[in-house]
Amino acid sequence: MKVLLVHAHPEPTSATHQLADISHEVLQARGHEVMRSDLYAMGWKAVFDAQDFPERVQRDRLSFIDESRHAFAQACQTADVQAEQHKLQEADAVILHFPLWWFSMPAIMKGWVDRVWAYGLAYGYREAGNAFRYGDGGFAGKRALLAVAVGGPAIDYSPRGINGPLDQLLFPITHGTLFFPGMQVLPTFAVYGAAAIDAAAMAEAAAAWRRRVEGLFDDAPIAFRTQNGGDYPDRHVLADHLVPDRTGLMAHVAETPAETEGKASVDR
Repeated sequence: MKVLLVHAHPEPTSATHQLADISHEVLQARGHEVMRSDLYAMGWKAVFDAQDFPERVQRDRLSFIDESRHAFAQACQTADVQAEQHKLQEADAVILHFPLWWFSMPAIMKGWVDRVWAYGLAYGYREAGNAFRYGDGGFAGKRALLAVAVGGPAIDYSPRGINGPLDQLLFPITHGTLFFPGMQVLPTFAVYGAAAIDAAAMAEAAAAWRRRVEGLFDDAPIAFRTQNGGDYPDRHVLADHLVPDRTGLMAHVAETPAETEGKASVDR
């Protein structure tokens, strides 16, 4: 299998870099081919702007959708974007390594997504509007996993913690950035207290991460509801009979076998 590691931290001794190195080591030892994008070392251009479209369709107004559609379809994107898209298309799995900065990924990684997730590849797939999204799309069949270094303690991200549950904070990435174009997303791995982690805690985190990397192609993904699997009759809103007492982000994750059994009863 081929695995793409994308990581974003400027400090080589950071927990983010250490985990990325462990990923590389474990995956190679298991016979996988590893591709790596160290965004800071690459000097990745994080800003998505007119420079990303060398051959413009419209000169009077910048439409990112129109320009991205044209650039991807005509293979006239910038060389750095094409190179990253090639890695993505080759990869069977993608691991994103990053520190949690202001409750999300660093700007350089967000810019990697903004520029690489082109129209026709990550959205607007097959020129079919939103027909292929949330479980379908240009990245369908690929696996994805986040490895996040969190500066604060785990208790702040517990179900009633002051910062909010980490899985909900990262929902725009797991469900949006990754599941939207079709990836199967595994539960997030987090190292807490990374801002002042000592050698013993880092060794414990490293051992836990090794186990997660070993299960990259075996562990069950998050049970996000697919757009085209019947849970969204109009492709927009969750069916009335599914978890009718729940709204918000987690309504879009199928929870228990009992819920699935209840759905089957309604269908009958």
